[in-house]
Amino acid sequence: MTSEADAANELMRLAKTIAHHNKLYHTEDSPEISDAEYDSLVRRNNELEAAFPHLVRADSPNKIVGASVENSGLKKVTHAKRMMSLDNAFNADDVADFVARVRRFLNLPVDVEVTLTAEDKIDGLSLSLRYEGGMLKQAATRGDGAVGEDVTANVAYIEDIPQRLCGDAPAVFEIRGEVYMAKSDFAALNAEQEAKGAKIFANPRNAAAGSLRQKDAKVTAARPLRFLAHGWGEVSALPAETQSGIMDAIATWGIPVSPLLVRVDGADGALAHYATIERQRAELPYDIDGVVYKVDRFDWQERLGFVAKAPRWAIAHKFPAERAETTLETIDIQVGRTGKLTPVGRLKPVTVGGVVVSNVTLHNRDEIARLGVRPGDRVVVQRAGDVIPQVVENLTREQGGGPYAFPDHCPACGSEAVAEEGEVDVRCTGGLVCPAQRFERLRHFVSRPALDIEGLGEKSISEFIDAGWLHSPADIFRLKRHRVELLTREGWQDKSVDNLLAAIEAKRAPDAMKLLFGLGIRHVGAGTSKDLVKNFYTLDAIKDLGMRIAAGDETAVGELTGIDGIGPAVAQALGDFFHEPHNREVWEDLLSEVSPPAYVSNIRESEWTGKTIVFTGKLETMSREEAKAQAEALGGKAAGSVSAKTDLVVAGPGAGSKLKQATALGIRVIGEAEWAAIVAAS
Repeated sequence: MTSEADAANELMRLAKTIAHHNKLYHTEDSPEISDAEYDSLVRRNNELEAAFPHLVRADSPNKIVGASVENSGLKKVTHAKRMMSLDNAFNADDVADFVARVRRFLNLPVDVEVTLTAEDKIDGLSLSLRYEGGMLKQAATRGDGAVGEDVTANVAYIEDIPQRLCGDAPAVFEIRGEVYMAKSDFAALNAEQEAKGAKIFANPRNAAAGSLRQKDAKVTAARPLRFLAHGWGEVSALPAETQSGIMDAIATWGIPVSPLLVRVDGADGALAHYATIERQRAELPYDIDGVVYKVDRFDWQERLGFVAKAPRWAIAHKFPAERAETTLETIDIQVGRTGKLTPVGRLKPVTVGGVVVSNVTLHNRDEIARLGVRPGDRVVVQRAGDVIPQVVENLTREQGGGPYAFPDHCPACGSEAVAEEGEVDVRCTGGLVCPAQRFERLRHFVSRPALDIEGLGEKSISEFIDAGWLHSPADIFRLKRHRVELLTREGWQDKSVDNLLAAIEAKRAPDAMKLLFGLGIRHVGAGTSKDLVKNFYTLDAIKDLGMRIAAGDETAVGELTGIDGIGPAVAQALGDFFHEPHNREVWEDLLSEVSPPAYVSNIRESEWTGKTIVFTGKLETMSREEAKAQAEALGGKAAGSVSAKTDLVVAGPGAGSKLKQATALGIRVIGEAEWAAIVAAS
């Protein structure tokens, strides 16, 4: 029995987890879990809220539709009528319960049938099309249900969406439906992307969402998007009195609707059509993840109304995850750009839901141990929501043979591979010498927050790696040896080559903090790099400390963790880095090419010593980084958020929530000019 305290804690975790996955799915178009896994989180949340109604949170998933578009680069649109979500049914009993709830709410006589519409639920991106006088005036994504993104220019390139409706449509009529990409178009797009070395989309839904939500409508124009209507929003009049009648009218206006949309009577009729659609699922030209039932009579829909984020008169009957048996032939270990070792199972090809599956993700070392899988095992593979298939059961785990031995060395470079305490992911410690990580590490090393070498971008780094000129950061400072060869390459001229080499030479005496940060040591970010250099002054001293930690010197660990803000994770990461001989070689090689000066503190006592300062809005005379450095030079601390402990807020144009919060808390607020005067006088 779940206690009230445990329920409150679990509801908090579920709210955060579901919000995280909502953002990945709706805003970033990059889901990490399957639809089935997401649905199980929502079901658990609903069970707890039903058992403990007084614990329902303000950020409950049941109060939120989609995800916020606050950080989207597209213009925002406030929907005239909120775009809602749907509650889910997962089995026949849930469907019967839905129909029974409708009957009870409407107090229907026994002999009055509940007629529904039933149609396939397309796995796409929700879109609202606003027509005025028959002309398309605005197209908007769902967003969080209240505010979406303006994609009017983009939908002009979707052939299924007419700019003018056929026939006599009402003065105002918002048509709502799904933008999707057909399976064949998706396969062709990914083949084209792969040929260009561009991003490969995970599934048709992600491809459709990413293609529609573009700032440049020309990108959308090049993508084969389609549209199916399933309902409406704000209208000045309705052309019929039933859901089916209105959908028929929408079709006559030239907007596509599902060819599988039918009227059915009661739960039995709904379930029969569900079975029909499920049998056709693999052959359909687009992806679906269930069947949607809606009360057909519009007057009944109005009486039933809405609850939380969904209508009482509609429900989505989701398909179960699709499964099949096959043999796990091998386990390959892939090394990502950040050093993470990811196991991938290679299967004897098997058809799951109409798709041939030959690879599955095994996630990490702990997942392999949990499943007990080894090459040669018979396994059950699941494909849900068109995400990467996964193994859900090992049918031969009780047979003889030891467990799979997850590698303790990187298959790409031979360096040790370890999992930090409390983490499940195993990572290569080779870092700068690992070929699988080389591009990402070098890109980070020359980035603006690190060495900031102008002219050495991703394209050039890739070119120089392919040419065999770049293996480690030190090689950047030896590129001048390849000047003659570089001039023979396409796109390089005397001026561009000389500018690049000059930019590199200008970094021969780099800031030690930026150099340390640029090395990409795990857990050693920009802030930690500053703290290390400010406390130990030279990179040699930091190396000596790392070597002592690698040798098991607890005193050295204490010296490091005694610094405010630095914990055991940093100590372990620093020790792991210097424990690896390859990393020490890269370190010494780099320091033979550059000479970072020892840190000299410029902090001076002032009235702001020990005070917390927040910069918000647009700074017009200095960068945010320079402003923070000024605050630190005065002995202050530059914070990223406003709290009761904040002493001063410097607000530039466009300051928003932080300025409001500071005003509410009575914190002193000044402008950029006044801040400059403080710096000059201190």
